[in-house]
Amino acid sequence: MTTDKLRNLPFFSQLWQRLEMMPKPKTEESILLRILVQALVTVGIVATDVAAGIAEDDIAISLWAVPLSWVGAIWSWFSRRDRNIPVKFCLAIGMLLALFAFLISLVAELNDTRLVLAKLLIQLQVLHSFDLPQRKDLGYSMIIGLILLGVAGTISQELTFGPLLLLFLIIAIPTLVLDYRSRLGILQPEGKGKKEKRNKLNLMEFGIALSPKSFGSLLLVIVSLGLGIFAFLPRFPGYQLRTFPVSAPIEYQGKFDGRNILNPGYVRGGNDQGDGGGSGRNPEKGPGKLNDTFYSGFNTRINQNLRGEMKPQVVMRVRSQAAGFWRVLAFDNYTGQGWEISRNDKALTLNRPYWSYQFYLSWMRTLNRTREVIQSYTMVSQMPNLIPALDQPKEIYFPTQEIAVDPEGTLRSPLELREGLTYTVISEVPYRDRTLLGKAGTNYPQNIKKYYLQVPPEIKEKVRRLTEEILAARTRVAKSDKPIDSVYEKALYLAQYLKQNPNYKLQKEPPFLRDDEDLVEAFLFGYKDSPAGEKITGGYPDHFVTVMTVMLRSIGIPARVVGGFEPGEFNPFTGLYIVKNTDAHLMTEVYFPNYGWFPFNPIPGYPLYPPSIEDNQTFSALQAFWRWVAGWLPTPITGWLNTVIGFIVVWLLGAISWFFELFTQGWIGLFTGLIVGIGCGFMGWLLWQVWRGWRYRRWLGKLPPIEGIYQEMLQDLGKKGFVKSRAQTPLEYARDMRSHLTVDEAEILEEVSHAYVRWRYGGEMRNLDQLQQLVRNLRRSFKSIKWRSHI
Repeated sequence: MTTDKLRNLPFFSQLWQRLEMMPKPKTEESILLRILVQALVTVGIVATDVAAGIAEDDIAISLWAVPLSWVGAIWSWFSRRDRNIPVKFCLAIGMLLALFAFLISLVAELNDTRLVLAKLLIQLQVLHSFDLPQRKDLGYSMIIGLILLGVAGTISQELTFGPLLLLFLIIAIPTLVLDYRSRLGILQPEGKGKKEKRNKLNLMEFGIALSPKSFGSLLLVIVSLGLGIFAFLPRFPGYQLRTFPVSAPIEYQGKFDGRNILNPGYVRGGNDQGDGGGSGRNPEKGPGKLNDTFYSGFNTRINQNLRGEMKPQVVMRVRSQAAGFWRVLAFDNYTGQGWEISRNDKALTLNRPYWSYQFYLSWMRTLNRTREVIQSYTMVSQMPNLIPALDQPKEIYFPTQEIAVDPEGTLRSPLELREGLTYTVISEVPYRDRTLLGKAGTNYPQNIKKYYLQVPPEIKEKVRRLTEEILAARTRVAKSDKPIDSVYEKALYLAQYLKQNPNYKLQKEPPFLRDDEDLVEAFLFGYKDSPAGEKITGGYPDHFVTVMTVMLRSIGIPARVVGGFEPGEFNPFTGLYIVKNTDAHLMTEVYFPNYGWFPFNPIPGYPLYPPSIEDNQTFSALQAFWRWVAGWLPTPITGWLNTVIGFIVVWLLGAISWFFELFTQGWIGLFTGLIVGIGCGFMGWLLWQVWRGWRYRRWLGKLPPIEGIYQEMLQDLGKKGFVKSRAQTPLEYARDMRSHLTVDEAEILEEVSHAYVRWRYGGEMRNLDQLQQLVRNLRRSFKSIKWRSHI
């Protein structure tokens, strides 16, 4: 059916007539504004693409969206005065198709819809770019570019987003200026024969009044304010991560029983080759060389008779409401040269519903207070099929259909954690209260005593005597008749002792253990293969943990070894913890009846225990920035600044606390608080006025003398309500003021204005003393004469 026949139909005829009768919209004629708006959209699309990352089998969105968007913008410019009704119908159909594709994609990404929504927005923007006749249409595109940049900021995990943010800001400033001038109607091209004198740089044929100096200053102020607000912005836990990012579902072929730990760094069946990466693979028994990529502690059995070191490599990024030890697994059975999981065959397999990523986990409920902490993990490189999480996870959002949990609380995946995998964990992390744990007692359940007091009988008595001697020596040093009876204090002291005792040093490469040699015995009393005439004690960092665990067990304190990662390096710009393979190590966990397991770290150079949730994270970005600055300063200066800043912060917090406490002390406190508040407000206003006056006098001092006198006169008139408009020339302002001033006052205004104009445009100088006297006379006249009413 042709268009003419379609128009003759009754319904379409009336609709067509109404569309034809509609007034044509006022088009936006600024080419520069259109180019800058399109550049903003381009930056938003590219930022979303970069932040989301590109899978191997995926095509970057920007490869098709950016060119099509520019093509649409160009076509829209040339057809801006046409009605383009058929095109509008086609665009409507295209938007419906985009919505249909969005709904299909949404089914697969129900848990994290940010990227799916961003793709829909990009598709709509590409279609929208073919219909941009008016300024408001360009405004919609500007908003879309800003939204895309915001989405990129929420999903970005690297600083590559930073340059794109700065580029967006650089483009946005002149865009907003052009948009404002367009609203005022001063962006239309000049007609033939008309000329406009401009004192500032023209960026195009009818550009914008924004010089490079003004632009640079404005950009510097905005960036400085943004970074300052970012640094001082409180980071309250409730306002941090509240969404649960998870990768797309992963299908696993085969039966999963949760018993196997897939660590590419370990030999299986005697084969020392494989695709695990690094230099060789770790044998599970006997001497050997450490794999330089995969941590040896993540396995069903640890061989601590390996020598070597790992090469630093980022393994994951973590976004968490609190820093902590990213726990991976735990061991209960000491083998003499390492550890193993004795109940590995008792791992429990969990299934999730197909419509949800959520697994519910059983966690230890104790008398201790806990706090919910949400963590999101993204793998940067391949890792074993062990799932890191903070202590006591209660929910996990994971992309596989099954996971497993062993009796030690280790979370296991059917597959190795591959690059790009993302999951979320919710943990009920216990508070570490030294007073409560010190009163925990020693009434251990039978199940705890069965598995966590095991020590090889060949060394048990020898290690027990040494441990008791160490604790007794501590009592003598403290000059106390009362021995240490608290389990917590014993564990804490043993950790400190191993850290600080010069006899037990971190060895770069300790001797290999013989087949019949025990690691703890060699560490404490010397290796059998020590060089002649020399006794070597100590060992690798993880050896300290093994020794402390066995020492605690020897005196009847249940303990086990737990492996995981330090928090890593916190990036205040992305809010992520960057975790490397070299952050992995072991720690000793001690059991406290009714309170659960708590870690201690005897490794030299590390804190006695990992960061706890009691640590204040409210101003974490500012604290991270201060630590970076303090690292470059000499120690005495850093100490002095810490003292001064600490005093100021404590004083301010104390004053604020005292002020708010007044409102809780009855009517007297309420009125006192109001009086104090009003007084502080008045003092603040006075300081503000003094500061404004100082700024004004400083500004006048920088002006040429005649201009300073003229500006001072304008301020006096402005205080009386006679403000000069920027559109008025000095002589026009003086003429208009005749009806509001006395004859003498009007003459003074005209004489000063003429002097200013002659100096401004002719370089003619007048008697400055005479002009200053005239301004003083005008000021006195304002004070002595009653003013008439004015407009």
